[in-house]
Amino acid sequence: MPTAYEIVTESIIKQLESGVAPWRKPWRTEPPANLVSKKEYRGINIFLLASLGYGSRYWITYRQAQALGGSVTKGQHGSKVVFWKIDEYRKENKETGETENHKSILLRYYTVFNLEQCEGIKSPEPHQVIHPIKQCEHIVNSIPNPPSFEQDSRAFYRPSTDTVGMPRRSAFDSAEKYYSTLFHELTHSTGHPSRVGREGIMEHNPFGSEDYSKEELVAEMGAAMLCGVAGIESQTLDDSVSYLQSWIKRLKSDSRLIVSAASQAQKAADYILAKTAAETESDMKRENETI
Repeated sequence: MPTAYEIVTESIIKQLESGVAPWRKPWRTEPPANLVSKKEYRGINIFLLASLGYGSRYWITYRQAQALGGSVTKGQHGSKVVFWKIDEYRKENKETGETENHKSILLRYYTVFNLEQCEGIKSPEPHQVIHPIKQCEHIVNSIPNPPSFEQDSRAFYRPSTDTVGMPRRSAFDSAEKYYSTLFHELTHSTGHPSRVGREGIMEHNPFGSEDYSKEELVAEMGAAMLCGVAGIESQTLDDSVSYLQSWIKRLKSDSRLIVSAASQAQKAADYILAKTAAETESDMKRENETI
């Protein structure tokens, strides 16, 4: 019988040959805004708040939370936003003896909390709870020697610090898209020398370069395979195929390139699933018997 890896690979190749729709980023990144005033933050504050990767765009001060009958969840840490405080005053000019208008401009800051860090406050956004998927959580928790994780507005793997960055699950349209994205970044992380190791993973490869493009193929193939193992591929495969197609076009190749990427992706998926050498050898033997 074909393995989950083979089923996913065959399905991807068929879709690549038939053409697919453009890939879209599966998480939301709306400009941050104050919940009470509804005004969007500007300047550096956009980067200070949006970069934290929360699912809600709304922020609130501690006092605003209390005034709305809610509270900040115990143990939560606030984030700083800055503003220019402009005061006007009159001061006598000692040389002329006349009173003149003056302005003082000071850079101040205050602390805000994301709505997801609060309790008892109704959100103006449609309420969407993204529940964890048990099988996916098991896969994430199975990876030996895992990378470190941090919350961010982007999804990424940073080889220099061996860190996976991810937005909160609530920033995604569905749990399946969240895990597909997380599996993509975890597959990248297997390229680190402390795990499977892949050539070029520790070097800086510019976006769009051949090495960058090939690594993206491996990462997305690995994600698709892990989604297949978790049983969520029916809701994520179209996005994966679209993403793969974009990189294959960049490499000016055809869908056969996916086969070589699949080989490296399978090694990465096996590592994430904590398969032993004996299990991997058994899988390979079983695959050969079906040919």
